[in-house]
Amino acid sequence: MSTLLPQLTAKDFASDQEIRWCPRCGDYSILAQMKKVLPELGIPREQFCFVSGIGCSSRFPYYMDTYGFHSIHGRAPAVATGVKLANPELQVWVITGDGDSLSIGGNHLMHAIRRNLDINIILFNNQIYGLTKGQYSPTSPLGSKTKSTPYGSVDNPLNPLSVAIGCEATFVARSVDVDTRHLAATLRRAAHHKGTSFVEVYQDCNVFNSGAFYYASKKGEKEDNIIYLEHGKPLIFGKKRDKGVRLNAHGRPEVVELSGISEDDLLFHDEEAEDPSLAFLLAQMRHPEFPEPLGVLRNVSRTVYDEAVRDQVAHARETLGEGDLEKLFNSGDTWVVEP
Repeated sequence: MSTLLPQLTAKDFASDQEIRWCPRCGDYSILAQMKKVLPELGIPREQFCFVSGIGCSSRFPYYMDTYGFHSIHGRAPAVATGVKLANPELQVWVITGDGDSLSIGGNHLMHAIRRNLDINIILFNNQIYGLTKGQYSPTSPLGSKTKSTPYGSVDNPLNPLSVAIGCEATFVARSVDVDTRHLAATLRRAAHHKGTSFVEVYQDCNVFNSGAFYYASKKGEKEDNIIYLEHGKPLIFGKKRDKGVRLNAHGRPEVVELSGISEDDLLFHDEEAEDPSLAFLLAQMRHPEFPEPLGVLRNVSRTVYDEAVRDQVAHARETLGEGDLEKLFNSGDTWVVEP
């Protein structure tokens, strides 16, 4: 006899903790959309777990009335791996920032993605270290003048989507904090993906890097600067939807006016392509030379790490029986140290 779950609402996922982000921080919007999407999934609250590292974004678990783990700097993917392997019934969300996951946490992020663990990684990218008061981060643009780069950054910035696709992530997407409908839809798709879903969210730090993503969020401007990706559809954008992207004779993208050009000549999006080349090409399209893609760049299926581990354990038990720790300790090469 099945038991119907009570209908949850966004309020059911709101904790009693005071939210301590700066006024107008983009994190509020991301939190609101997360609380909106989770009730739609039909999963009890006790089967959610949010894991974070260190940074403004990493306060997220305090504000969700679910299980949570506020871990250490950069190690959220490692902790999430342990959580998912120990309790496969949990839907695990990793909440991280560009500084947390791409600097000290780059190694952990890379391996979680390549393993295709069944978790969701949401990376808040504000191109700055906000919690430690405005130093440049791994995603800060060249020339960024910050407290730690007063003469301008000379570091070549990382592209989070390119990093994820380079690790052969099975689900890669991008959204913007204040584009609430698009963000909710992106989080919803990430939640339903089997394997590692990686979502970069452009998030405005209005104190230390205000307006960094206005080109992708302000009405009247964003239409000429972004492309909403749709599977199987041509890449068309612009206030009047009169521009498109096609590949030139060298296989590189170029922006064209649609007057006199057939839509069939444009680049068509295929998020299900096994070859990650198209997704990587899209990730490399950056403002202001190109419109930047928003939506799902890649969505493919591959063996899921935690399921494969559980299958190995089940096979070992079936063939060898239940384990005996004392017997294991005394098996193989052993020796006695005489006094």
